[in-house]
Amino acid sequence: MQKITTTKFAVYFFLLMVIGISRMVAQQRPNVLLIMADDMGYSDIGCYGGEINTPNLDRLASNGLQFKQFYNTARCCPTRASLLTGLYPHQTGIGGMVGGNSKIPAYAGDLNDQCVTIAEALGQSGYTTYMTGKWHISKSTSPEDRHNWPIQRGFDKFYGTITGAGSYFNPATLTFNNDAVSVSQKDDFYYTNAISDSTITFLRDHFSNSPERPFFFYVAYTAPHWPLHALEKDIKKYKGIYSKGWNALRKERIKRMKQMGLIEEEWTLSEPTTGIQDWNEVEDQDWELRRMMTYAAQIDAMDQGIGRIIDYLEQTGALDNTLILFLSDNGGCAETFDRHTDWVRRYGPKTTLTGKEVIYGNEKEAIAGNPDTYMSYGEGWANLSNTPFRYYKHYGYEGGVATPFIVHWPNGLSGKKGFCSEVASILDVMPTVLEATNTAYPAVYNGNSIKPLEGESLLSAFTGKHLERKNWFMEHEGNRAVRNGKWKLVSAINKEWELYDMEKDRTETKNLKNQYPERANELENLWNSWARRIEVYPNK
Repeated sequence: MQKITTTKFAVYFFLLMVIGISRMVAQQRPNVLLIMADDMGYSDIGCYGGEINTPNLDRLASNGLQFKQFYNTARCCPTRASLLTGLYPHQTGIGGMVGGNSKIPAYAGDLNDQCVTIAEALGQSGYTTYMTGKWHISKSTSPEDRHNWPIQRGFDKFYGTITGAGSYFNPATLTFNNDAVSVSQKDDFYYTNAISDSTITFLRDHFSNSPERPFFFYVAYTAPHWPLHALEKDIKKYKGIYSKGWNALRKERIKRMKQMGLIEEEWTLSEPTTGIQDWNEVEDQDWELRRMMTYAAQIDAMDQGIGRIIDYLEQTGALDNTLILFLSDNGGCAETFDRHTDWVRRYGPKTTLTGKEVIYGNEKEAIAGNPDTYMSYGEGWANLSNTPFRYYKHYGYEGGVATPFIVHWPNGLSGKKGFCSEVASILDVMPTVLEATNTAYPAVYNGNSIKPLEGESLLSAFTGKHLERKNWFMEHEGNRAVRNGKWKLVSAINKEWELYDMEKDRTETKNLKNQYPERANELENLWNSWARRIEVYPNK
């Protein structure tokens, strides 16, 4: 009898050991926290040279890596599709924006079945997957067709919005998992805070219910995308900060960026685009200042929320084993609109929570930040956001495609901190996450053949090694670019190609196409071959 009891105890002890070891192995695999800002320029946050108070992002940067040359795809939908799949956006069906009617597969405007999301891949690898914030890669925003909503594309829990833009005080398509969520005026609701708070709620539930399982968390803020909606307490922080205007502040930013070692001393500040007034000639400076103050407050609120998330991870002891990645989906946005544009009819609510008619951006009696307004911050401030680069969201110039990229991972960076000069892109996020989590990339998923990854893992760069990268390409709305080594070929829609040496002139002020025609032709041929392969041709 005693022998049987001993045997049972031995078996029980062995099982406990197996369970304990399996939990230990699971816990050794890193958690992943992927954070995305929306329409934020390259130099807005403090650690990239800006005036905006971002102590929490600065903390991640100071204890991690800051990439100098990291590329997105110049627009929200394509970038999000590429971020989550490791493919060029055209390969996922979102070469343009969602909701289009193109019969060309690359521009169908809906995430296709020839790609898998990070959440789908990691879900098969033992990870619990969460998302909060902006989705914007589904053609359908109606609950009657959810086939491409977050829950249907691999996430275990979701809280956020399906559409691309809307009020921060009463967002359209606010959803929990697959169910609509309504907002009452009495709730004191502010979307940026709701994203941060729901992230912490999901994490709390995770550590309570399944602490042995690693997690993947995609936090997609809408800040600082228009409309300019912010809390007054945050707006007030920036009184006087922008009084010098965009001309002077661009010069101050580039000076700080050079002092930091973020950009090279010999690079010159790009010229403002022709639609920007000299600050001294602006008639209503107070109105302009209020717009930028509100934009800054939106980023400030996002940083506060990121701070709360970081603090919670630290309290649980999970911070050191969490790979945190932060970036923006495109450069600063020069889009403007008034109450008559198709853009506003598509995205702007007709009334607010208070029942008042929305005041759009062309009416200067409107006060930025107010729930009853719906405006953007304009070309002058967008030019500041993208300092020292040219152009904006939509374009293949650095102002459209360059993003901050911060990596924080104490257990995985091997003591490597500071700036990283390697050229990398949005394509590289998924392969990096897959390698870090020891997750296989499927050739087939749900019976569908999956296209091979286009990006490369950045783990070697995390330890200071050089990336043997070949090329990076982009196309959006006819805007084009290719980066090959130090050379970049770029053009705006229906314009001639321009050639730049990115080592000597990353601000793209000296077009070398006539000086190096063979190099320009070589890059143009590269771009054309790529475009045919991923079906940019025939264009929509």
